[in-house]
Amino acid sequence: MASNSDIKIDVVIPAIDKDLDTLPYVIDGVRKYVRHPIGRIFVVAPNSPKIKAICHLKGCAFIHESTVLPLQKKQIAYRSKRWERSGWLYQQLLKLGSSSVVRQRHFLVIDADTVLIRPHRFYADGKQLFYCRNWSQPEYFVTYRKLLGTKAPRPRSYVTHYMLFDKTKLRSLKNKIEARHGTKWFKAILNSVNRKKQFGFSEFETYGNYVYSVHPEKVRLKSALNKSLSTSPSALSGSAVDKLAQRYRSLSFHKRKSYTRSAK
Repeated sequence: MASNSDIKIDVVIPAIDKDLDTLPYVIDGVRKYVRHPIGRIFVVAPNSPKIKAICHLKGCAFIHESTVLPLQKKQIAYRSKRWERSGWLYQQLLKLGSSSVVRQRHFLVIDADTVLIRPHRFYADGKQLFYCRNWSQPEYFVTYRKLLGTKAPRPRSYVTHYMLFDKTKLRSLKNKIEARHGTKWFKAILNSVNRKKQFGFSEFETYGNYVYSVHPEKVRLKSALNKSLSTSPSALSGSAVDKLAQRYRSLSFHKRKSYTRSAK
């Protein structure tokens, strides 16, 4: 196919058991619509027999999350009386840490609730393609400035549920953070997040803005055209997906209730 990029990539999908309904569709969507040669697909998760079974069925590599970072979810206290986002923050750190797991220089990270429904490529004409939206959380940029000491360029928002990372550029970002804070990059992030704010850090916003700030001429921004749905992908017929694909590039099946604290 003429639009294919010859850059081979690995894929990382962080997942937990609440993603069991969507994970198989996420994997299938990546294989169908990513226009790059794919090396391996890694699913990063806690020790879940059900997730391991999906990995076996789909030919993916299961990676226990404890091997990605010397940090556990229980060590992150990011919550209030109204919300609990420790796991949300932990997953972001896992995404940035998964560069230690993948074998290719370039790796796609995609959320386990987001299904691609149209072709995607991430490099064209020597430029990296970032899929973007038009709104973000202000606190993401407060944390960015704390981490790097500079203002984020913010051409658009990079928070669109998937992103291609370059190990070399990611290492450069981590080195800058570590040099500035005198500690490991993930500790610096945890120390920089305002624990009173529910949306205190974005891995995609941080990496995207960093890459853009260094080489804006090597970046191309495209609209993500993501549609959020409250149903399950199994509830959508093929014709329904085809109709959605006329307007959107991807579908996210969000279960927002997981971010609220249950009464005890």
